[in-house]
Amino acid sequence: MIALILLTGCGGGGGGSSNSPVSPQPPTSDSCGVESQKDFVFSVAQDWYLWYDEMANINQADYDTASAYLAALTAPLAEDFRDPGFSYLTTVAEDQANFTSGAFVGFGFRFAIDDGGRYLISDAFEGAPAGQAGFMRGAEILAVDSGEGFVSMREYEYQGAGLDQIFGGSIEGLERGFRLRIDGEVVEVVVAKREVDVPPLAAAPRTLARAGLPPAAYIHLRSFTVSAESALDDAFAELADQGITDFIIDLRYNSGGLVDVASRFMDLLGGEIAEGEVAFSISHNDKRVSENEDISFSKRPATASPIRIAFITSESTASASELLINSLEPFAEIVLVGSDTSGKAVGQYAFDQRGCDTRLRLVSFESVNGEGFGGFYTGLVDTGRFTLCAVQDNFTGAFGAPEEALTEGALAWLNEGVCPTNVGITSTGRRTLRRGPPPIAGEERPDRRSTWLQ
Repeated sequence: MIALILLTGCGGGGGGSSNSPVSPQPPTSDSCGVESQKDFVFSVAQDWYLWYDEMANINQADYDTASAYLAALTAPLAEDFRDPGFSYLTTVAEDQANFTSGAFVGFGFRFAIDDGGRYLISDAFEGAPAGQAGFMRGAEILAVDSGEGFVSMREYEYQGAGLDQIFGGSIEGLERGFRLRIDGEVVEVVVAKREVDVPPLAAAPRTLARAGLPPAAYIHLRSFTVSAESALDDAFAELADQGITDFIIDLRYNSGGLVDVASRFMDLLGGEIAEGEVAFSISHNDKRVSENEDISFSKRPATASPIRIAFITSESTASASELLINSLEPFAEIVLVGSDTSGKAVGQYAFDQRGCDTRLRLVSFESVNGEGFGGFYTGLVDTGRFTLCAVQDNFTGAFGAPEEALTEGALAWLNEGVCPTNVGITSTGRRTLRRGPPPIAGEERPDRRSTWLQ
């Protein structure tokens, strides 16, 4: 079977289209074993993969798993960043949980490592175990006790420890002791993992007062999940009838999600100023041109009328987030604040192996905005079409607070029309590879200035 459309960063995302393509052919075997999975991957890829004619010519028998086979098939497209892991295998249950609410088993926080080597909480999800235990943005993780006493983060680094070793795997009830520094005070807490439904909005939408100017609106969307639809509707209804024309849309850790939710967000921001205009188009390979589609802006009850939009972005900002920004660019004055985006101008469909719990997320289409612009495979700023106010996220300060670095930078541009000069500025040098957010689990080790989910 085939289900849904998605745009997302590496290893995640979602879908939701009333125009789902027809089901592919079933696998060549009734079993759900590795060989059957590889047959399934090849059959679907030959028909639906956006660059099916550029796949590697390899021997299926040389690969022990279907995932390894898929990676080898698409390897030529990873070299120029078109598909650096965007196509992948998962299970139906994991995929559905990811796109409904972003649910996962964990403590419910993100952390990052700043330039000084400190492990800082970059986001603590409301209602999650960590948040209930007092975790907050800007708190420093000093040490973690995995059962044999506290070990400092520096020592874990020296040991070359992976995330599972430090924080444990995705197991409900698994406990860790944390030694934190919060507002200068050192505290110790024990937190147990459980299933976490990630709230789509980080705090409530707010208006930011400005001397001599009308207020600006601030909305922070964590991901484009099903639960985000009603949250966005409520947010814009709360902001309606206030004459707000300046918006700060915070997508700094948003790696993407459902296209339908991105389209809804576009309507809420652009349905008034661009009603009836093409927001974006999706195109497929030459075998699937009948699936090509234009999506236009539509006005909704709480649609705003923005003149200026400051998008807060980072290298974790990917896919549906980039689609939103790119689609609005022709119709409003837009700036990016933070750093360049990930660079994902393509989307996946979800294909289910009949009778099995195997779901293939395969890059099947690319998107362009109403002016035909797309192909931003190394980030939106790298295209030269977007202005970036380069401001460094210091992982401290409440989201949307006027003194928080990226919010302050966005306000400075909205107020003065130029990039700020009095906030923390960071380099805009290109990375070797842009792949969206870093992996979540396994034996990965955190890198400086990435954000990691636990």
